[in-house]
Amino acid sequence: MKNIAFFDIDGTLVSFKTHNIPVSTLSALTQLNRKGTEIVIATGRAAEGIREIAGVPYSAIIGLNGSECILSDGTIVTQHHIPSDLLEKAFELGKEYDFAIAAKFKEGFVVDRITPRVEAMSASIGHPLPNVRNLRNLNRTEQSGQLCFFTDTETERKIMPFLPGLKASRWCDIFADINLNGIDKGTAIREYTKFRNMNIKDTIAFGDGANDMPMLLAAGTGIAMGNASGQVKAIADHITDNVDNDGIAKALQFYGLIS
Repeated sequence: MKNIAFFDIDGTLVSFKTHNIPVSTLSALTQLNRKGTEIVIATGRAAEGIREIAGVPYSAIIGLNGSECILSDGTIVTQHHIPSDLLEKAFELGKEYDFAIAAKFKEGFVVDRITPRVEAMSASIGHPLPNVRNLRNLNRTEQSGQLCFFTDTETERKIMPFLPGLKASRWCDIFADINLNGIDKGTAIREYTKFRNMNIKDTIAFGDGANDMPMLLAAGTGIAMGNASGQVKAIADHITDNVDNDGIAKALQFYGLIS
């Protein structure tokens, strides 16, 4: 028995090919929930307005790679915001090194400009382009839990030493997620199991990207999708099939969590 099952979205629940959740996955999650396992979403996206998971019987969403956790009824469990001075420094670096930045504010994820990498990101998840906003102005009145740097890994390595207190992680080559040091999907599921007064050993987690690795390591059982990167597979307890070939259903059946 697993008391809680944590699921990444892109590349885990949702196919990069169809931009939808496979029918086999929805059926498996419904059966899992009916058998008494709580379902929690754990994503790099913001917790609000994720249309793709509308049919999933989830009880909470861990968003922004662990920077926020919100119950399905809107109750805020945890929030971790980036200090405004670090946001300002990040905006300066984006201008100096000529890359676009997205930030999560009240409106959702917005960008300071549209670039080919921003366009590629929207295409990869099947979403419209984000709105363009003046991030510095928003930083004066609002808080943010995550940035996205639309640049390559070489530039990322150059600039991160200028942002002490922040760290970068990636689930694709297009951009890097930027969060507070010490905050990730792993810390989030520890916070959530404590909130639910449950033992983290009695949890299972599914993911495919590098930003999922802390969660797979923290959970009682960590499952890598067949489409996951090699580094994710290397730390997983089990490797299942890919998202488009019933990977979640097969893993839940392998562990006897569904029939």
